Order: sequence, then C-alpha cells, then structure tokens
Amino acid sequence: MAELADIFRSAGPAYRQAFERRMPPSHVRAMEDIVLCRTPALGGSVYACDDCGNLDYSYHSCRNRHCPKCQQDRARDWLAKLRARLLPCDHYLLTFTLPEPLRAVARAHQGAVYDILLREAAASAQTLAHDPKWLGGRPAILAVLHTWSRTLAYHPHAHLLVSAGGLAPDGAAWRKPAHGRFLVPGYALSQVFRAKMRDALSRADLAEDIHPNVWNAAWAVHVQQIGSGQHAALYLSRYVYRVALSNERIEAFARDSVTFRYTHARTRETHRMTLPAQDFIARFLQHVLPRGFCKIRYYGLLSPSAGKDLERARQLLLSEAASTNSHKAEESDHQRALPSAACPPAGVPPSRLCSACGTGHLRLQRSTHRQRAPP
Repeated sequence: MAELADIFRSAGPAYRQAFERRMPPSHVRAMEDIVLCRTPALGGSVYACDDCGNLDYSYHSCRNRHCPKCQQDRARDWLAKLRARLLPCDHYLLTFTLPEPLRAVARAHQGAVYDILLREAAASAQTLAHDPKWLGGRPAILAVLHTWSRTLAYHPHAHLLVSAGGLAPDGAAWRKPAHGRFLVPGYALSQVFRAKMRDALSRADLAEDIHPNVWNAAWAVHVQQIGSGQHAALYLSRYVYRVALSNERIEAFARDSVTFRYTHARTRETHRMTLPAQDFIARFLQHVLPRGFCKIRYYGLLSPSAGKDLERARQLLLSEAASTNSHKAEESDHQRALPSAACPPAGVPPSRLCSACGTGHLRLQRSTHRQRAPP
C-alpha cells in the first residue's frame, strides 16, 4: 500500500522543481523528513532478544510533527501527561471555525492569524464563563489548532476542551454552569468571537483586505458535551497529534494520481477522492505549520501561571465527589474507558516481544546515528 513518503519520493522532485522558490522552509523540511523517516538515512537501533538472542533492527523516526508515522507515540506520551492535569469533572468541546472570507488572510499571514485564532477563541469562552449568567467562574481550557477538512481543503479552526465549571473569583467554591444542558450558548459565543477577531485583526493591521460583510454574517461555533475529563482527554488526543492525512487513508498512487478516502461529515458515509499527485502534495503541504508555531495552548486554570488555582479547583471537586460518594464510581468508569495498558506512563516505551520466539523481550544493544553528507 502506498504511503505519503512514497508519493513525496516519486512526485516530490517535480513539485519542488516547479514551486521551490515559493515554498516556505517548513514545507521543504517536512517533505525531506517524511521521505527519510524510518529509513537507513536516519540511522537506527539494534535490539537483541533476551531469550533466543535474535537481533532486530529498527530505523529511527524523523519526529517531524507532520509525519504520519511519528504521531502515535507522541499522542500516547502527551495523553499520559495531560491525564494528570485535567480536572475530575465533565468537559465540553468547543469548535471555532474561521469563516471563508478570512482564509486568504490566514494563508498569507499564518503565524499571526493562527495565534489570533487560538487566543481569541479562548478569550471568547472565558468572557462568557466569567459572566454569572452562564457560569461565574474561571474554567480550565486546552486549545488545539487544525487547518484541514476531511478532503484536505484549507479550513482553519480551533478545538477547545473546556471544563464544565470554573473556580469562583475568590477561590472558595467550584461553580457549575447555570444551565445544566449547556456550558454557554453557541449563538452568544459566536458573536463574542466575531467581535474579538475583528478587533484583533485590526490591531495587527490585517483587516484592510477583509470584506466588511464578514463582520455582519453569522459565524460557526459548535458546543458539544464530551463527558468526563479522562474520557475527554482520550478523545482529544486523537485530535492533537493527528496529521492532515494518515497513511491508512491513502488507497492508491498510480499514473501520477493519488486516491484517498474520507468520511462525509453529515452522512458518515465513506467517499473517495482522486487528485493529480502535484495537487495532492499542494493540499497536504498547505497544512504544514510555520516553524516554531505552538499549536497546543493552555488557558484559564490550565495556564502555566495558574498552578495553585488549578490544585485548589481539584481539591474542591474531589471533596464534592467524596461527599456524594461518587468518586469511586467515577474512577471505575475512567478505568473502563481508559485501560492502563492502552496508555503507559510517559517515557516508558511499550513492551516489544521478539518476532522470532514470541516470548523474549527485545533489549537495546547499540544505535547508529543519522547519515551526514560529506562537507
């Protein structure tokens, strides 16, 4: 089965020859890394079975955040760390979508607009959360940037994981949403988000080429209850380190065309799309983020400066759970949803059994480094 690396290896040179003068360095680096990932060029490690002595050679990964081969391990390690930080309460998933008239500006000024999108989406959620009409407290917020649709079209949007409640301003109580069915109303959230984006883009001198009608149109903000913090973390981990297209979705690469499958958002039916290889590469590369851009951010009680408030909120929630005798039941639900074997502690690699005898474990013997071109 074809992989993204195969497509870059075969059709990439012609693409780079045609567009290299206009390609950002991050695009060039992504193509190079994905082609070399888990090949002899990056070196590797030799493992020996502690039972039968069989040797196993494993090539090193490129660790580029856009490589489909490198994200599974990172998602597992990130999830293990996040589970220790999330509050023991229900959470909501808020999705803020950048409207079509703003996408040309976002494409031309990616770093600035992506930063504004994440920051103002979180600020919009906090603005309504601070209002006693809806919550009257400071929630915990994790924000993640995505730029693609299921067909690899350019579709910048932010996913926010928000606690279903917040710490009171005086820190004395944990406040739950005023309305049990929702955290904040989506229509109000979209209006606040639109106003904040307008002001932020104006301050950044990026609003000049935007048609004024966009500030009167309805913006899309989706609010979805997602369950407990541990379940929400597992759900979100699939979003955080997901790349624009996984190798599993590529069905064919032949005659300079690529066929991949996707699931229709409304019907949930499986569809297939075939693109010329050059168009496919262009679609994928438009989702490569600027170098150094941080696509995962923490706000509210999850911000780095709110450690004491976060622990205060945790103690209030644990005390409340103990008083209602529900804490044990909650922990049981978490264990069923997230078996410990599925997510080992951060830094501990999953056990590797010997493929020859099936019983022994592979132990690292030596490593070789990445090959370097002569000076």
